Amino acid sequence: MGSHFFTGFPGFVATEMIQQLFKQGITKEVYAVVLLEELAGAKAAVQLIERQFEGCQIVLFEGDITLPNLDIADRELAIIQSNVEVVWHLAVLQDLSVKREHAWRVNVHGTVNVNDFVCHLPNLRRYMYFSSTFIAGKRTGKVLEMELIRPDEFHNYLEETKFESELLVDDLKLDVPTTIIRPSMIYGHSVTGSTKRFDGIYYMLKGISFFNSRRVIPKIGSKEPLHVVSIDYVVQASIALSELSDAEGETVHIMDRKQYDVLSIYLEMVKLMTGKSTFGRLPLGIAKAMLEQPTVHERLRIPPQFIDYLDYAAEFDTKDCEALLASIELPASDLMHSLPEIIYFYEENKHLQSFYR
Repeated sequence: MGSHFFTGFPGFVATEMIQQLFKQGITKEVYAVVLLEELAGAKAAVQLIERQFEGCQIVLFEGDITLPNLDIADRELAIIQSNVEVVWHLAVLQDLSVKREHAWRVNVHGTVNVNDFVCHLPNLRRYMYFSSTFIAGKRTGKVLEMELIRPDEFHNYLEETKFESELLVDDLKLDVPTTIIRPSMIYGHSVTGSTKRFDGIYYMLKGISFFNSRRVIPKIGSKEPLHVVSIDYVVQASIALSELSDAEGETVHIMDRKQYDVLSIYLEMVKLMTGKSTFGRLPLGIAKAMLEQPTVHERLRIPPQFIDYLDYAAEFDTKDCEALLASIELPASDLMHSLPEIIYFYEENKHLQSFYR
């Protein structure tokens, strides 16, 4: 039972992934590279996790993926290289409004360094890289898992830099046992509704709360599907793929099996949150322009770029992922079924600033 190595801890996905690895008994030791400014939070997370899983440990290494050797000291690097069998590269600068140079430094240059690190692991069984369905940018129509086609345009620099990063990882497939995971927009736990950060679909809940305080809630959305997936489904599916030999060299889309259109989800959110009906319609273009106004942006803190995902015309094929996981028992993941729990968790925690960092 070899060690697993993580970037992106103590982020939401990495934290959930580590807990599930321990729960399933897949490993008892995890190494994680953590920025100095995140070390205190990471240590607190480690204490909570290790209390739950006796005999399991998380070893933290201060470092930085944007630097050679991830800025890990030589002595520590030697320990990692002799023990690590699986690498999970989850670190990403995920702000939709991120400047290009910042996104490039972390998402692209950081991946160059992680790739180099991975190539020097003699016992590596699998390199698990997290990309995104949204590297498709402004493509329309069906997008296949085996495709890695540069779109004519991206919506933002996050999409662009994740596309460039995936190109780098895809090039390793002939030499390194690699699986590329492309999740769609991740929401909280399908049963408990818990999450660590109010972004993604939670921007819709914030918007509804804002309009509810002004008595009139307009209809917002489109008939395009909202491409989403629950955290527990992403985690368990990804772990299963990391253990499947057939998944080596594959790229997969991971998303809820049933996708609902944006407007239907929005109207259900309004009903569950307020018990009210909508009045009138707010076109998406006007909604985006409103969010670009400094006073509105300061109050809501919803990036204007999020509106682009409420009218996203691409359709993501999941046949390869479904075939690989056909015999694996995974949690049911259905946003509409989970909305009551998601909304309850949001309402109970929306006053806490830690969910907005």
